[in-house]
Amino acid sequence: MDAATVAKPLAETDPRARALSVAPLLRAATQRIELDRELPVDVLDALHAQRMFRMLLPKSLGGDEIDLPTWAETTAILSAADASTAWCVGQGGGCAMSAAFMEPAAAQHVFGPKNAVLAWGAGAAGKATATKDGYRISGKWSFASGSRHATWLGAHCKVFEANGSPRLRADGRHAEITGLFPRATATIHDVWQVMGLKGTGSDSYEVNDVVVPAELTLDRDDFDELRVEGTVYKFPTTMAYSAGFSGVMLGIARGALDDLTALAMAKTPRGAASSMRDSANLQFDLARFEARWRALRALQMETVRAVWASVDGGAPLTMQNRIDWRLATTHAINEGAQIVMEVYRLAGQTAIFEEHPFEQRLRDALSASQQVQGRTSHYTTVGRHMLGLPLDTTMFV
Repeated sequence: MDAATVAKPLAETDPRARALSVAPLLRAATQRIELDRELPVDVLDALHAQRMFRMLLPKSLGGDEIDLPTWAETTAILSAADASTAWCVGQGGGCAMSAAFMEPAAAQHVFGPKNAVLAWGAGAAGKATATKDGYRISGKWSFASGSRHATWLGAHCKVFEANGSPRLRADGRHAEITGLFPRATATIHDVWQVMGLKGTGSDSYEVNDVVVPAELTLDRDDFDELRVEGTVYKFPTTMAYSAGFSGVMLGIARGALDDLTALAMAKTPRGAASSMRDSANLQFDLARFEARWRALRALQMETVRAVWASVDGGAPLTMQNRIDWRLATTHAINEGAQIVMEVYRLAGQTAIFEEHPFEQRLRDALSASQQVQGRTSHYTTVGRHMLGLPLDTTMFV
C-alpha cells in the first residue's frame, strides 16, 4: 500500500494513515535529508508525533505492537516519499522489539520518553565480560542506521566469563548478548559518505570498557526471556527487518513508477515525433513495470499475511514459514531494485539531474539492495531447502 494505491480511507489511528499524513513533509524535505545526511528536527518531530518509531514497541510500554503485514505496508508508504526516512523507521522498529526481552522497569527507562529511539550496528562485533552485576563491554560497530537521532545505542557482543573463558550456549555456540547504553556514552565516527540512503546517518561507534548493568542487556535469540505475549514478538527480529526493508524497496519502486508517469505527462524527448505519453514503447514499458511491481507486492504481502495468520492463530513458526518469508522478501528487494534501474533508463537524460527524483531513487535502491536482507545468496538457501538439502546458513532465515 502507498499513497497512490490506497483504495479506501483509513482510520486516523492506523499507522498507514499516519504514514500518509507525514508523506508530503518527507517529499518536501528529501533534499535536506540528503544534504544533512540525517533526519532534520522538523521531520523527526513529525515522525514522533505520528508514533512512527513506536510501531513495534510493546503496548505495555506505550507502543502500538502492530502486525507485520501492516508494518511492511507502512514502510512502503514512507519510502515512496523518502527512502532514508523509511529505512530509519525500519531499523528503529526492529530495535524496539528488544523491549519485549527486558524487565519492564528497564524497558520503560529506555523506551519511555516519546522521542526514544534505539539504534545499533551490525553483528556481534563486541566483547562483553561478565561482572558481579552486569558486563564490561568494548567494541566497535558499523552501519548504525538512525544513530544520529537515537537516544540509546545497542552493542551486540560475544560473552566471556570474568576469567576470560567464553560463555557457551547449551548447543555449544558462543553466547551473545546485546547491551544498551545512552548514545552519549559512545564515541561516534562520521563515516557515512555513501552513494545512497544518505539520510540514514549510519555511522560507526565504539565503546571501551563501558559498564552495563544486567537489566540493560538482553538475548534476542532466547525466547525463554520474552516478557511480552504479543504475536509480533514470536518472530525473530530478522523477519521484521526483512518485511520492513522489502517494504522500503517496494516503496522506492512505487515512487519511481509514479515519477515516470508524471514525467511522461509533460515531456517530449528531444528529436521525438511525439510526447512520452503518446509513445507506444513507453505505454508498453510502463504497463509491464506496473505488472511486475504488483506481482512483487502481491507475493510479499500474501506471504507475510499467511505466515502472520498462522502464528497469530497459535501455530509455531516453522522452517517452511521462514523459507517462504525469505523468498518473498529477498525477491521484492532484488527485483524492486531492477525496476528502479529500468525506470531510470527510460526517463532519459532527465534522470541524471538532481532536481528530478530519478537519480536519488536509483542510488537509494542500489544501496538498499546491498544490505544483508537483499543478499542474492538467500536464493541458494531457499533452493537448497526446496531440494531437501541441508541449509548452507540459518543466520538470515
